[in-house]
Amino acid sequence: MIKLNLKILSFLVLILFLACNTENKTPNVIIIYADDLGFGDVSAYNQGILHTPNIDRIANEGIKFTNGHSSSATCSPSRYALLTGSYPWRNSKAKISTGASMIIDTNQKTLPKMFKENNYSTAIIGKWHLGLGDGLINYNSKISPGPNDVGFDYSYIMPDTQDRVPTVYIEDGYVKNLDNSDPLYVSFKENFDNQPTGDKNPEMLTMKWHHGHFNSIVNGISRIGFMKGGKKAYWSDIDMADHFLNKVKSYIYKNKNKPFFLFYSMQQPHVPRTPHPRFEGKSGMGPRGDVIIEADWCIGELYKTLEKENILENTLIVISSDNGPVLNDGYYDNAVEKIGNHTPSGVLRGGKYSLYEAGTRVPFISYWKGVTPSKVSNKLISQIDLFNSLSTIIGSEIKTSDSNDLSQLLINGDGNEREKLILEASGKTALKYKNWIFIPPYKGKAVSKYTNVELGRSNSYQLYNLKNDLSQRKNLIDQEKEKLIELQEIYNKIINN
Repeated sequence: MIKLNLKILSFLVLILFLACNTENKTPNVIIIYADDLGFGDVSAYNQGILHTPNIDRIANEGIKFTNGHSSSATCSPSRYALLTGSYPWRNSKAKISTGASMIIDTNQKTLPKMFKENNYSTAIIGKWHLGLGDGLINYNSKISPGPNDVGFDYSYIMPDTQDRVPTVYIEDGYVKNLDNSDPLYVSFKENFDNQPTGDKNPEMLTMKWHHGHFNSIVNGISRIGFMKGGKKAYWSDIDMADHFLNKVKSYIYKNKNKPFFLFYSMQQPHVPRTPHPRFEGKSGMGPRGDVIIEADWCIGELYKTLEKENILENTLIVISSDNGPVLNDGYYDNAVEKIGNHTPSGVLRGGKYSLYEAGTRVPFISYWKGVTPSKVSNKLISQIDLFNSLSTIIGSEIKTSDSNDLSQLLINGDGNEREKLILEASGKTALKYKNWIFIPPYKGKAVSKYTNVELGRSNSYQLYNLKNDLSQRKNLIDQEKEKLIELQEIYNKIINN
């Protein structure tokens, strides 16, 4: 009874706090989602040596979570979890999407639907990578289902990733700038007649592929998949960051007088890393470092836009990343050679594709000027929890079963934290329980052949106490047999539920 009363009291304190600090206004919500940005890539976390002043400002003036997680160590599953408030491993389709049908069911609860039902305008600008259509896609007519069918009023997206075809933008279901006299055709199975590819026409490349990225060539870069036609619609890689940023600014200007939810889904620092010339060489770490500097600048420009339109004080900003970092992910771009003393994963083990901490422990920042305190929190929070937390913050009753209401933590940096979390990497799962990590045995290589990332796979169980061993170097299965059994039972209960 006492515990229940404390929960009720805490909830009332949150409501009172929000009312006093926002003059009863409903906040705009912007989620800024980086792509492959590591725990050590943001200088506010004091792990690496890159300098990200604009993100740092938001992190240092808001709540900087040091134990914030994406759901997965790869992109599509994490995006699915964030937008649906549901574990991706519950959905067999929620895997890395490559020209696939949309993996969010149009009948599912989603963040944008929740916001729409509370009189918000909703938009996604940037990377989508959750599939489109319900079969073979015809890019020469309206593409549906897509973002607009799961709650977004406005969508301006790249379909999958920058390293995949088609290399075009799609606005509200239509390929932008498509010339009907030059129809666009896409295939992930075989090439079209007389179309150059990276493996057969290396003389056409300005960026050499390392593995997997040797199909159709656009702007001197070979991609995953094959494409023909639609040339007037092709994007410019070096202008992509500016292009998405301008769309974000325009959206904010048009919607500044009513509450809005904006999912600003950035493409940096995913491959191919193509910084605008004005950012080339700025990091000293090659293109990967340069596009992080570019992304930081974009976030600074977004901040200035909110200030200029006088809505910064009524906007909740969340910054995070879809998964951990990777250096060599398909192209020779000196990411490995020029890394120097920088540590994209910080002290964490693993990276993108990994069940170790660096696969999913990512930058996670909450900022609302005049509302969130300047605070560092080590409490466990997942991007899955944004659904129920944001629902409470805007006064919605829509919730999902996998998401936890951590609204106080998101706004105050204090309050309840998530106790247990299932993490996923390439279809494999593990359990994070308080300070413990439990990883079941998995067959397969321990280290990725191409990316050189430790994947977290072993023929035996793995058990780590992060309180004493954040770098996960000491497997405690022999010393902590009772804890191993306890966590295995918790893991099985969640997985089989």
